[in-house]
Amino acid sequence: MQHRYYIGIIFLVMGIIFSIRAQAGDLDVVTTLPSLASITRYIGGDHIDVYSITRGVQDAHYVEAKPSYMLKLHHADLLIYSGLELEIGWLPLLIQGARNDEVSVGARGNLNASLALPDTGILEKPRGEVDRSMGDVHPLGNPHYLLNPYRAIDVAHLITEKLCELAPEYQAVFRQNRNDFINTLKNKIRIFEQQTAHLNGKQVVCYHNHWSYLIEWLGLESAGLIELRPGIPPTPKHKREIIELMKDKHIEVVIISSWKEPTKAEEVAESSGAELVVLPGEVNAMDGAEDYLSWMEYLVTHLIDAYSATSENHRMQDQPRGQKRKRGVK
Repeated sequence: MQHRYYIGIIFLVMGIIFSIRAQAGDLDVVTTLPSLASITRYIGGDHIDVYSITRGVQDAHYVEAKPSYMLKLHHADLLIYSGLELEIGWLPLLIQGARNDEVSVGARGNLNASLALPDTGILEKPRGEVDRSMGDVHPLGNPHYLLNPYRAIDVAHLITEKLCELAPEYQAVFRQNRNDFINTLKNKIRIFEQQTAHLNGKQVVCYHNHWSYLIEWLGLESAGLIELRPGIPPTPKHKREIIELMKDKHIEVVIISSWKEPTKAEEVAESSGAELVVLPGEVNAMDGAEDYLSWMEYLVTHLIDAYSATSENHRMQDQPRGQKRKRGVK
């Protein structure tokens, strides 16, 4: 009896809070990813309240459909998600449990961010039928497109138009905020591309194909994956083959996402003499990547550092015995 009383009080208080927000004219926005939340905050400013279901330290493929997330969606005016079936294992359950027609599929408060992408902007669309023997392959293509900042520009335009539709009284503010965000991002892209021009054409090995969009944008070339297939750990044979490939092609860098277990990638990097760089797979996955702009800067800076470290190691190896310097651990 007491339990039901406290639950009733909680819902009453939350109802008052949401009522106050509604009277203030704020839009209640729920996103599936921290990167989408960050871009939306830039655009919405003080006129929206944004909540991301996943945290940067989580792999968004695997999320528990918690009742607390359903409650968030129940009160949402807008749901923004990555699409390309990234959230297919849990988002439909949340939408169903939320019982909010405003954010159901097909409603005006349901926004699939991947609809902003041009057809040529989606990487790794499988040819032919997809089955489980291929691993965790996305039938609609790789969903990690926000690792290419040009795709973030596409998404920013889409989010802006949706916010203007839902709160037309603030459309001038939303469009100005979008322009400021895009102009800032374009300036950073220009600087990033100048800083990484020397990486163009260099080969890299990743643990998982999470990084395809970043690699394509920076002009790097993927020589292979440590995983046997997407989501499937490497066999000893496959690991040996990757190590030999890296030695033969003098591949200098291995990339792994911060939420992946690093042991296999560490073994490959150590055996091949490459530099292992652990990168935040999402906004807020690591310190220094707290929003979309700082996330991009973190990725670029640490990739540059990784390739610089390999160059330093090569210089040390070329020095006469006794003159090598030990590089500090970051």
